[in-house]
Amino acid sequence: MAHPEPPVAVEVHQPHPIAVHPSAASVVPVQPHAVPAVASVVLPDGRVVTGYAIEPPKPEPIVAKPVVSRTAVNVALGGIGFLAVCGGLLLLTTLITALTALITALTALITQLVTLAAVIFGGWIALQVFGGSSHQGRGTTVNIRKAVFKRNHYHG
Repeated sequence: MAHPEPPVAVEVHQPHPIAVHPSAASVVPVQPHAVPAVASVVLPDGRVVTGYAIEPPKPEPIVAKPVVSRTAVNVALGGIGFLAVCGGLLLLTTLITALTALITALTALITQLVTLAAVIFGGWIALQVFGGSSHQGRGTTVNIRKAVFKRNHYHG
């Protein structure tokens, strides 16, 4: 069996700041609390590992889930949009129906006015053809004072 080696004395070295002459290149000043600490660790076999201490990774902050899921909000907004579109289509249908009724009423009014004009104009034409005081030999001429009837052959 091999004898274990006795532990070796460990020397810990602390870093010393480097003196910078003013003529040197510009150096960004570092805050004292920003310089990480140097740590030395003695391994079981006697080796010494020296290095900067690494901070353990911080877990990502947990984002609080909203009370209502985004899917539910999207579905609700889609429903509201659908109702708005349906309402608009209903108003459009009502407008088209009202315009159709207005056109029908105007058509009926124009038809009645044309019929009235035809009756009046036809009556005027009928008066011109069948009546009036024209002496062109058409119709019966009656002169009651003189008792003359042209068509009935009575000349009194």
